[in-house]
Amino acid sequence: MRKILVFVCLALLPFLSAEASETSSLTLPKIQVFPIKDTQSDRQYELYIKLPEGYSKNKDKAYPVIYYTDAIWHVEILSGAAEFLMEDAILVGISWQKDINKDLREEVGQHVSRYRDYSIKKSSNPEVQAKHQLGQANNHLNFIRNNVIKTVESNYRTAPDKRTYFGYSAGGLFGAYILMAQPDTFKNYILGSPSLRRDVPYLSKLSSNTPSQLRGLNANVFLSYGTLEQELGEHIEKFISMLKKRNDKTLSLKHVVIEGSHQTAFPMTGVQGVTWLSNLQNEGNES
Repeated sequence: MRKILVFVCLALLPFLSAEASETSSLTLPKIQVFPIKDTQSDRQYELYIKLPEGYSKNKDKAYPVIYYTDAIWHVEILSGAAEFLMEDAILVGISWQKDINKDLREEVGQHVSRYRDYSIKKSSNPEVQAKHQLGQANNHLNFIRNNVIKTVESNYRTAPDKRTYFGYSAGGLFGAYILMAQPDTFKNYILGSPSLRRDVPYLSKLSSNTPSQLRGLNANVFLSYGTLEQELGEHIEKFISMLKKRNDKTLSLKHVVIEGSHQTAFPMTGVQGVTWLSNLQNEGNES
């Protein structure tokens, strides 16, 4: 029944959003916004934190945490999916840089910092590189490890061995980078339509130069893309093949192809990804 309600809510979302924009702004219930600074780069971000019902009453309980990028785009889908499918999870959304250059923000959009933070290689075009400072995924990962996760785990009752990362598109590419560079950052990875254009060889080489090649990734991975994403799908399939060739017994891989385009595959990725995660947690509780 709850799954049916999730799909109904997703279907009504565009109509609810349109009506709200004509009347008043919407404040999402139970979601708190906290400023946080990247202490390495002195950049300002925000965290969108949602605690599960019963958190204040269950004083002895530690909760799994779902961290997700592109927070303002994903907060509604993931909040709704978790509300019905994974009630006992803390959600932590990580915003784009808030104090980004004003001219750049007005030209490109509020999301402009994602091009820098989620990309793993610099641009070969000097103009583009100077403008966007691409290839700083490693810096952003350090921010998440050293500032975001430490802040969350210092202030809330969390289960560090049940951390999950959710990323879509460029955020999915960033998640693939985390998996190969520092897989112990998260236990579970939900990577929707990761923008793996020509990055698979780089990720393969990156992984071979890290200790994870010897000890294993020790991760559960959910990968998806849309049926209409033919070119991107080919690159994602190469990444999947690369993961399988590792013969890594510590890696559990779930691969789903969702009907639709890059845009329409996103809502189902959120719902199916959280469903997959919920099943993992239930299996862990039963064992």
